[in-house]
Amino acid sequence: MTDLEHDDDGTGDFAAVAYREEDFWDVYLLPEAITLDLKGLLHALRQQPSISGAIGLVSVGDDFFVIIRVYGREEVSLFLSDVTASADWPVARDVLEYLDIDVPDDEDLDQVLPAGDLSILADLGLDEMELGALAGDLDLYPDEVLASISERLGFQQAFQRAVDGMG
Repeated sequence: MTDLEHDDDGTGDFAAVAYREEDFWDVYLLPEAITLDLKGLLHALRQQPSISGAIGLVSVGDDFFVIIRVYGREEVSLFLSDVTASADWPVARDVLEYLDIDVPDDEDLDQVLPAGDLSILADLGLDEMELGALAGDLDLYPDEVLASISERLGFQQAFQRAVDGMG
């Protein structure tokens, strides 16, 4: 597992998995420590049965979020809300490495830009423009963006129940 290299106390960190069986969505939280480990996240998502792939929704502090979609054993799509998070967070660096994207240099760390598959949820009703706009809205915290995404995709109640069970 990757060690956390940040002074954050972990408040607000969570990883939720959403998957659909027949017409119903199920959402539950993964252990908080898994928010720091991309390999662990991928392994956990591959364990979920689903007709449309398992979706991982990861919120890391007040800084960024990651969406992971796994279809079967091999097909994986990733979205990172902010490449600059890779300067401080190992899991963000792991996502960029998985995507084969270089970690930005210090002079490139002044602009918040997403990375990865903007169409990761397009077949479920969240197109690239909407996801890009949500990722770029600096007034929203990562957990608020993920709640908005869950609402748009139709599993807000299950998502909220899972997140409310954290505390």
